[in-house]
This record gives sequence, C-alpha cells and structure tokens, in this order.
Amino acid sequence: MADTTYVPRLKTQYHDVIRGALIEKFELKNPMQVPALEKIVLNMGVGETTQDTKKINSAFSAMQDIAGQKPVITYARTSIAGFKVREEMPLGVKVTLRGAHMFEFVDRLINVALPRVRDFRGLNNKSFDGNGNFAMGLKEHIVFPEINYDKVDTIWGMDIIVCTTTKDDDQARELLRGFNFPFSE
Repeated sequence: MADTTYVPRLKTQYHDVIRGALIEKFELKNPMQVPALEKIVLNMGVGETTQDTKKINSAFSAMQDIAGQKPVITYARTSIAGFKVREEMPLGVKVTLRGAHMFEFVDRLINVALPRVRDFRGLNNKSFDGNGNFAMGLKEHIVFPEINYDKVDTIWGMDIIVCTTTKDDDQARELLRGFNFPFSE
C-alpha cells in the first residue's frame, strides 16, 4: 500500500532548496547546524474582557480558525486595579504551531495574509531578538482568509513569533528570506 502522508509545500521547499542554500552561504559542515523553523507562537490579547468576559470566546474561535488547532486561554496572574484586571481573569488566547501546521501557517501568512494588509511596506528587518527569533504584529486578524468578515464583531491584533533553531540573527534572517518573508530593505 502506498504511503499517502501529506507534506506541506514549504517543508518540501525547505528540504530541497533552502537547506542547500544556507549550507553554501554560511559554509556549514555539520547538517545539524543548518537553521530550521522550530515553532510559531500566535498570541492575541483581548483587553476588552475587563468589560465583557464573553469577548474571549469570540477571540478563541477566531484563533482556532486561523491556527487550525485549539488555542489556550491565558489568564491574569495578578490583580491590577488601574486596568480593572482581577487575578485569574481571562485576558487572551495563544497557540503554538509545530510541524505541518507551522509550515501551512507560514504559507498562508506569506502568500495570503500579508498581501491583504493595508499600507504594507514589508516586515521590519530589525525585529529579531538576538537569539534567532523573529517577532511581528498584525493590527487586524481579519486579513486571514479563514475569518468571515461578516461575522466578526470586534477586530483584534495579534503577535506572531517565529522561533528558529539558530542563535544567530543573520542565519535566521536568511532562513526566513528563503521562505520569502517580505522584509523591507
């Protein structure tokens, strides 16, 4: 019987093209030194839950549609009176993508979501943390095709953190360029 397991398009591109280019550019001897995507963390803060705790359910379902897997609700650790936040109050949702879900999300982010962002001029080239991880933010979660605009009651922003296996920002930048991340020059 033939093996019919699905392999995402970008994973195939990474193994066939990007790895070779990175080995050649950085003159890597050990194949374990080649940078790779480790995980992608999506975070959506929902500050409106201080007035209406039902907003978290809408954010939960939107994040589940975007990520393709079940998110986790994040809760406040301490009370902050100035923000009207009580301990254990739901404040947002997050999800960690790995494997096939991660590659599919990157594909949708680069080819569908980012071109739909208004006034998009490219990703900030300096948004690396010094350890090979890249962080970016979106002001509107409705740029993803999974979100039905007619059923959205509130528009939220979200953070996207791309974690790589390298500790060098230059190698991580080249890895993401291989995946066609549109960095501004």
